[in-house]
Amino acid sequence: MNMASVGFIGIGLMGHGMAKNLMEKGHKLTVVANRSRERVDDLVARGATEVDTPRELAAASEIIFTCVPTSNDVEGLVYGENGILSGAREGLIHVDTSTANPISSVRIAADYQARGFRFADAPLTRTPKEAEEGRLNVMVGASPELFEEILPVLKCFAENVFHVGGVGAGHKIKLINNFIAMSHASVVAEAVAVARATGVDPKALYDLVSAGGANSAMFQMIMPYVLEGDPSRLQFAIGNARKDLAYFVAMVNDAKATGLIGPAVLQTLTIAGAMGNSGKHMPHLTDVLTQLNGSKDLA
Repeated sequence: MNMASVGFIGIGLMGHGMAKNLMEKGHKLTVVANRSRERVDDLVARGATEVDTPRELAAASEIIFTCVPTSNDVEGLVYGENGILSGAREGLIHVDTSTANPISSVRIAADYQARGFRFADAPLTRTPKEAEEGRLNVMVGASPELFEEILPVLKCFAENVFHVGGVGAGHKIKLINNFIAMSHASVVAEAVAVARATGVDPKALYDLVSAGGANSAMFQMIMPYVLEGDPSRLQFAIGNARKDLAYFVAMVNDAKATGLIGPAVLQTLTIAGAMGNSGKHMPHLTDVLTQLNGSKDLA
C-alpha cells in the first residue's frame, strides 16, 4: 500500500491535514465533500480528485478513510444509497478514524467480511495542528495482517501508531480515554461552579490545586477560561463530549459491566446540550453549572 489510491470522506479540521499529508507522501487522493467546501477546494487545488458520492469514491479507491462526527454518519456512508458498499472494488479496505460506537464498527466489519472487503477502526488523538504536521496518534483495531498492511499509509499522517487489538478495539480504547478526559473535565467544571456558589475565589482554588495532587493537564486546560476567559486550551465541543459519553455508556451496558460515573457525566453533558451549549467548548461547562446553581455572575 505504499502508493495506494486513497479515498477520504470527512475533510474537516482533522481530516484536511490527514488528507494533505497522504497526498504529500505520494498517494493518489479522491475526496467527497462533507461539510467544508473551503478545505475540499484546497485539496483539489493540490491535485486531489473530487467525486459526488461515496459510491464513486469507493470505485476509485483501494483504501478509504472516514473521519466524521458519529457512527450514524459512518453507517450512512457505508449503507446509504450510493454508499461505499454499492461501489466497492474487490479487496477494498475501509479505515474509520472517527470516534465511533464499537458495536456499530464490529457490525460493519462483519458485513464487509461477508463481501470480501476489510475494515479497521483507527481513532485519533492530538489536535488539528498535529494533523497538519503529520504527527497524530492513532490506535488501531484490526487483525495483525491488516494492521501491517495499512501501517505505511497511517504513518503518512501519524507520529505514533498503536495496534490495540482486533476490530472494535480502537474505538473501545478511545471511548475509555475520552471517558476519563471528559469525566475529569466535568469534575473540574463542577468544582468551579461550587467554588463560585460558596464564595471561594477561583484563583485561590487554582493556586491550591496547581500545587497539589489534584492538579492535572485537564485542570490546567480549563482554568485559563475561568480566570482569563480563554477557552482555547481545550477546543472540544460539549456536544462531541456528550456523544462520546453516550457511546461509552452503551459499550458498558453491552458488556454488562459496572458503570456508575459514566451515566452521571452523560447526564451533565446532556443537560448542558439541552440548554443550548452543544457547540461550545468544554471549558464553558463551568458557566453552565454555575447557571444551574442560580448564579448569573460568572466573575
